[in-house]
Amino acid sequence: MSFDEIIDRRGTHSAKWDVMEALYGVSPEDGISMWVADMDFRPPQVVQDALAQMLAHGIYGYFGPDTDYRAAITWWMQNRHGWTVDPAHIFTTHGLVNGTGHCVQAFTQPGDEVVLFTPVYHAFAKVILGAGRKVLECPLVAVGGRMTMDFAAYDGLVSDRTKMIVLCSPHNPGGQIWTAEELRGVADFARRHDLLLVSDEIHADLVMPGHTHTVMANAAPDVADRLVMMTAATKTFNIAGAHTGNIIIADDALRARFERYFLGTGTSPNSFGVAMVTAAYSPEGAAWVDSLMTYLDENRKIFESGIAAIPGAQVVPLQATYLEWVDFAGTGMSPDEIARRVERDARIAANHGNTFGTGGETFMRFNIATPRARVIEAVTRLQKAFGDLQ
Repeated sequence: MSFDEIIDRRGTHSAKWDVMEALYGVSPEDGISMWVADMDFRPPQVVQDALAQMLAHGIYGYFGPDTDYRAAITWWMQNRHGWTVDPAHIFTTHGLVNGTGHCVQAFTQPGDEVVLFTPVYHAFAKVILGAGRKVLECPLVAVGGRMTMDFAAYDGLVSDRTKMIVLCSPHNPGGQIWTAEELRGVADFARRHDLLLVSDEIHADLVMPGHTHTVMANAAPDVADRLVMMTAATKTFNIAGAHTGNIIIADDALRARFERYFLGTGTSPNSFGVAMVTAAYSPEGAAWVDSLMTYLDENRKIFESGIAAIPGAQVVPLQATYLEWVDFAGTGMSPDEIARRVERDARIAANHGNTFGTGGETFMRFNIATPRARVIEAVTRLQKAFGDLQ
């Protein structure tokens, strides 16, 4: 796989490239798309081969049995994360936004509050609010270039209506890995207030060299009775269109409660997604991810070095994901002016920080999972767009 290959995604029903002009006013003809969190790379050949085999057979009936699929998931979690998963504990959803929605519906009631540590992935709030629940924002605090949690302050925000936490680990948009101690702090907070803890770990495999992700189930095994793990291969292997994710629940009572709800939804897996995940969670897939992260780490260095040359702009050091979280507060500019320069002057479509909740107002999120030539071009454009600050 050559990650340097430029693959033209325009006109392919790509949300990332074919919707950017409508939302950001940036034409795909001369713009750079750095907003939607998918990659401009093909998945590993083992995934392509699995799809080719399905196409060659030519019959697309109901999928079953799923023994190999579940075995692939458990193999991956054990070998990549040291996490032992019972295949019987896995529920397959249509992605993890869908998985979040299922958890909200299964474990809370209309009017209940769900804790989000903001700024955080914007789809969480949309799902929570769409289900008639309320978002309880617990703002993260910046300390020494790192986002931290202030549980003493959060204790005062919780009410009798607060029922659930949705944690993003690693963090999106901040690209930060929570330490085992921080994860235990979240677990303690959940136990203290009798909250269900949903840990979305979709970015767990996208860890920069020199860093290690700890799964919540390993960090705090003592909260298994209130823990719901969510994982997916979709971000890792750039197969988000497969809409395949997993809810994993170890506790018998909690799993039975979820299963009663889940049976009523009539949800069943997409056969193409199951085939792709089964193929991806393999030694061949693991080797591809290792190469991917080496490549993304170089993109990271280029992007962060380039942003450092813009006075007043500061990048949160990227430890995981491929999403750079850039704070423009030091420029003294308003969020509208920042967005204008990025979109009109640099012709880059990037996520506005305020969409991630309280604390994101002066930030923008940039996706660097694209061929290096584009990252270099994006940095050049941004430096020029803010050139009057030099």
